[in-house]
Amino acid sequence: MKILVLNGPNLNLLGQREPGIYGQTTLAEIEKALQQKAKGQGNELELRQSNIEGELVGWIQEARGSFDVIILNAAAYTHTSVALRDAIAASGVPTIEVHLSNIHAREEFRHKSLIAGVCVGQIAGFGANSYLLALDAAVNIKAKK
Repeated sequence: MKILVLNGPNLNLLGQREPGIYGQTTLAEIEKALQQKAKGQGNELELRQSNIEGELVGWIQEARGSFDVIILNAAAYTHTSVALRDAIAASGVPTIEVHLSNIHAREEFRHKSLIAGVCVGQIAGFGANSYLLALDAAVNIKAKK
């Protein structure tokens, strides 16, 4: 199975950006753990990060026919991007929304996810483990098809 893991704005700063909220684990460390777990499962991952909304939209559009599942941490775009929502819906690729922090226990503006309605599920609040849980969910999604 091929899984595309996309990370949005500011996630390249993990480990140094607000560690009390996002933890001290870097994006590179998360990606390494994901690659190890995926390899053990016999799955292939492609990992990408961008601070640019349009680049994320393009990658989601290109995923159709190339990837079985998308794991997406859209970061701040979660709460603002109709473009990401529309790209997910148009791609037809099952997408799992991921967040390090529990967005529902934070500021009011973070409670609303514009992409949740077109994702198969949301995993939030488990820090770096949110990604590993999303990988398990991706495998389960594909197994049901």
